[in-house]
Amino acid sequence: MAVTLKEVAERAGVSRSAVSRSYTEGASVSKMTRRKVAKAAKELGYSPNALASSLTTGRTKLIGLVSNNFHNPIFLEVFDLFTKGLQERGLRPLLVNLTDEVDPENSVRMLRAYSVDAVIVASSTLPESFAEGFHTTGVPVVHSFGRHVANPKVNVLGIDNIEAGRLAAQTLIARGYTRVGFMGGPKSATSTQDRYKGFLDEMSLHTGVELTASFADGYSFEAGRAEMQKILKGTPSEAYFCGDDVLSIGALSAIQSEGQSVPNDIGLLGLNDMEMAGWANINLTTIQNPIKDIVASSIELVTAMLKDDQHAPEARLFAGHVVERGTLRALK
Repeated sequence: MAVTLKEVAERAGVSRSAVSRSYTEGASVSKMTRRKVAKAAKELGYSPNALASSLTTGRTKLIGLVSNNFHNPIFLEVFDLFTKGLQERGLRPLLVNLTDEVDPENSVRMLRAYSVDAVIVASSTLPESFAEGFHTTGVPVVHSFGRHVANPKVNVLGIDNIEAGRLAAQTLIARGYTRVGFMGGPKSATSTQDRYKGFLDEMSLHTGVELTASFADGYSFEAGRAEMQKILKGTPSEAYFCGDDVLSIGALSAIQSEGQSVPNDIGLLGLNDMEMAGWANINLTTIQNPIKDIVASSIELVTAMLKDDQHAPEARLFAGHVVERGTLRALK
């Protein structure tokens, strides 16, 4: 049977309330009492009950980790970093799948029912309204991988998608491609819109370049493969910025299924630099998304808000860079 708080109190020779205070952050308790409690707890193998503690402190230490694209393998890396980082700080991640969810109020209602202390919205496709919905009801929130705005209502962190689009265009132009394509994710996704804008802005500075654009139904392998299959029925461009690694890998599969070669027949450039992109049978040239930095910064903001609920919202942008592999022709 589990060791009780009463048993620890008796072993330490203190009251039960003293044991409780010893495990309550910020509670008033002497160093001597805390040492007695710690010694007794170690001898008995006692671990404090997290749920019981939350009743005393009013804090559950639960952090809602919300996302909506579980079909994209990059989020396995994102969730791994978030859960480890939160747990290292004594916080408890509560993973929530919002795939196909369209009503922010449903999400807010569900997370409030769990009495979360804060929420991290980890998505580049959920609109600002999801994160703002938590903020409106008084729940501290961070929107990781969200769209950058000058005066955010909530904390927003992510890669500079417009600059990433520009970098993609520069990368294709530098390799001498004159017929280039943008194959993005869903048109409704702000990440797609911003990457496309940056791509167009940079391409407009170069003459003699023929540009096409198409959009997949989602950020997934299947969507990328299906969109490239449509493209291959016509006259494809020489190279494509796919706007996402998993779309690029789907496109690569479709091209190879048609008996064509990457990069000899068609070049591909992704974005994210997820682990799979570096596999030998994929070897994808891509733009690195600084996911580790974004996750670490997001956790830093969450912990700051838990200490100071008047923390002013911030917008933090992170730069990416090209990771050279083998799906584009060599630089001239």
